[in-house]
Amino acid sequence: MITVRQITTKRDKKKFFKFHIDLYSKNPHAAPNLYADEFAEFDPEINDAFRFADCKMFLAYRGKKIVGRVAAIWHRGANEKFGYSQLRFTRFDVIDDFEVTKALFAELIRWAKELNMTEIVGPISFSDLNEEGMLIDGFDKDSTYIEIYNHPYYVEHMQKLGAYKVVDWNSYVIKVPEKHDERLQRLADRIIERNGYTVVDVKYLLKHDKPKLDGYIMQCLDVLDEAFAGLYGTSPLNEKQKRREMATIYQVLVPELATVVLKDDRVIAYGFMMPSMKTVLQKARGNLVPFGIIPYIKAMKNIEVADMMSIGVTKDHNNKGAVALIMNESLKGLIKLKVKYLETGPELETNQNVQNLWKNYECELVKRRRCWGLKV
Repeated sequence: MITVRQITTKRDKKKFFKFHIDLYSKNPHAAPNLYADEFAEFDPEINDAFRFADCKMFLAYRGKKIVGRVAAIWHRGANEKFGYSQLRFTRFDVIDDFEVTKALFAELIRWAKELNMTEIVGPISFSDLNEEGMLIDGFDKDSTYIEIYNHPYYVEHMQKLGAYKVVDWNSYVIKVPEKHDERLQRLADRIIERNGYTVVDVKYLLKHDKPKLDGYIMQCLDVLDEAFAGLYGTSPLNEKQKRREMATIYQVLVPELATVVLKDDRVIAYGFMMPSMKTVLQKARGNLVPFGIIPYIKAMKNIEVADMMSIGVTKDHNNKGAVALIMNESLKGLIKLKVKYLETGPELETNQNVQNLWKNYECELVKRRRCWGLKV
């Protein structure tokens, strides 16, 4: 018999997060989250998204053994923005037993009906900065810091529930060229001269003027808000959320992998990449200290694979070559650090603008993720 309990205590939340780590402890491709990040994400005192969202967390038991988990988010902000009547689900993990999935989703359906919501969607969290989408293709590929990994049987469970596709996200791996393209450099030089752009010296500011770099990164997150506003599942970030995201960026910031473009000392475009953290997260098993520290130091210094965090351009500069400038600076940084591969984060299959960035490079579609929908 399956029993589902709503949880609220710190002790139960630790069990909630640990279940995922234990479930994937022997999987070579999964990259489990850190306890600190997960506790912060579900803490109303830290995650300011709780000002316009409510959340319930559930654990499924068979006897005394945990066999599944899920969190539900009533995101009033996104519903109001898009005119939806949706309840989101996230952190969905189960053993290979469809009865567990049914029991968990019964709780989601119950709450959705209480709220007069007409649809359940997910996996999708509080904002577009969080992990989203269930892996449906590419189970033999490594997960990145900003992705969800799940077993193939999750897809079968969703299909048995009668769930349907809402949107898909694609992930690509790009082989970094050995030499920089001088034509791209010349193009970038012309773009800078024609538009009066300036490329920020991130390495210098990180060492000599961090408050100024703070200001530019906060502006980058303003650009992110503007550039991503129309994409599925996004909602505006407030000041507190942006400062929290800035702290995350600093944890994985390698100056050569960060590009910030200015016009009249205002950020108009940016591109952030980061070293792959898969091995770090696997070694850490939820806690960076002590077992994740040495892998973290190694990952930050010897980068074989880099992950794309995000690229953003303001609407006013969208067709003025800023993206080519970011590509030029990013490639220079990757080549300088001798990075072999760049992996994109999940990109909406309909987002042709970002997919066109890779058309001139050796590029492979390696993973697909799905946001499922379920009528209530």
